[in-house]
Amino acid sequence: MEKEKSKLRPERVWYYFFEICKIPRASKKEEKIAEYIINFGKTHNLETFQDDTGNVLIRKPGTKGKENVKSVCLQSHIDMVCEKNNDVIHNFDKDPINAYVDNGWVKAKGTTLGADDGIGVATELAILEATNIEHGPLECLFTVDEETGLTGAFGLKPNVLKSNILINLDSEDHGQLFIGCAGGKDTTASINYYKKNVSDNSVAFKLTVKGLKGGHSGDDINKGLGNANKLMNRLLWNASGKYNIRLAKFDGGNLRNAIAREAYAIITILKPNKEQFINYVKEYNNIVKKELKTTEPNLEVSFEQTDIPEHLIALKTQNDLLNALYACPHGVIEMSRDIPDFVETSTNLASIRTRNNDIFVTTSQRSSVESALDDAVNMVSSTFKLIGAEIEHSSGYPGWTPNPDSEIVEIIKNAFEKLFNEKPLVLAVHAGLECGLIGKKYPKMDMISYGPTIKDVHSPDEKININTVEQFWKLTIKVLKNIPEEK
Repeated sequence: MEKEKSKLRPERVWYYFFEICKIPRASKKEEKIAEYIINFGKTHNLETFQDDTGNVLIRKPGTKGKENVKSVCLQSHIDMVCEKNNDVIHNFDKDPINAYVDNGWVKAKGTTLGADDGIGVATELAILEATNIEHGPLECLFTVDEETGLTGAFGLKPNVLKSNILINLDSEDHGQLFIGCAGGKDTTASINYYKKNVSDNSVAFKLTVKGLKGGHSGDDINKGLGNANKLMNRLLWNASGKYNIRLAKFDGGNLRNAIAREAYAIITILKPNKEQFINYVKEYNNIVKKELKTTEPNLEVSFEQTDIPEHLIALKTQNDLLNALYACPHGVIEMSRDIPDFVETSTNLASIRTRNNDIFVTTSQRSSVESALDDAVNMVSSTFKLIGAEIEHSSGYPGWTPNPDSEIVEIIKNAFEKLFNEKPLVLAVHAGLECGLIGKKYPKMDMISYGPTIKDVHSPDEKININTVEQFWKLTIKVLKNIPEEK
């Protein structure tokens, strides 16, 4: 396997990528990767510093003859989404990512790969190290906690960057240039409940929904993927009415920006209803597998008898919760009226957690239209307010409005056409990008985002296409060479 890795090109990009895979870098736990980047900058005698938020900035002077070229900031985030399959033993706080080469792709064994955005970080390091690349003055910005809160972009001070051009290396489709993104906000509902005793004449089951693809709640929200929370709730809602099941626990999903791949629930049922309930779960499994056979071929709904739980959720709270989750929207709310096939507004039923005497439901809303974002937030909030839940909202993040007069967009379009003899697609993305926050602090910043092809981000199926990494590298090098001088 090491021999296969050594054959990948460009060599130094992949070298740094696999080095990064060895370093723990979960969101909000980026200390070790930040230390690695700081040491890299100092080792290469480059101006390097870290701000109060944890972002790292490295500056490199222009090469000979390029000293007066416009300064460019290359930007990537150093954290990664940490997702794994339930049957995989992996500690993201200390274990390296087990990356391997497979038929034109680089993948990870049972976990997220971290190509989002490890490949951007590796590319910046390779450029900073290189002595044979023509470029003007460079700033390389490495931000923290993009995945769970955009903390690094939020904390970036407005007087740190000297560049008026920013190239965000955090997009996932070769041949697509992104010039705008959606804004977003998280909505969390908390429901307090009383604990109730379990009937003596009961048996307990653990119900599991697994095998879903998951995916990015922005990029993948329109792909017809299953949501484990929705599928589990549908099972519980129907079984509650037919077989009087009692709910002890409901846990599903994980991250606010990932579509829920797995969910499980602990329930009890009176012994006389046991066989009927088992048959119903089997029937439900067949029904949903048939419904989602095209997009979710590995979906499985399973059950196993388990120990009687210590307590149950009060029946009124159980009914309120299941009704609210059934009513809570998930998926595309509105397609754009201006951009063909572009999602304008969506919401993601991200996670459900039962803890002590509380149930927490986390959702995430996105829209490229500010008023539509507010409407989506209110729609989800009102669903849970009907059952008396307490509602909290994140501070949210702004969208990025496309600039029709962008100089950097024209430079990259021309470079792409000359390199690959085809025109790139110029698009806005439904996912949130740090460009929105950076643009708010640097209103004169001319920005674009692009990257190689990465599939199934935010899930253990994440993989990066090897050939497009080399194309991504060639495009970036050509663009840096073609940046004009200051006027």
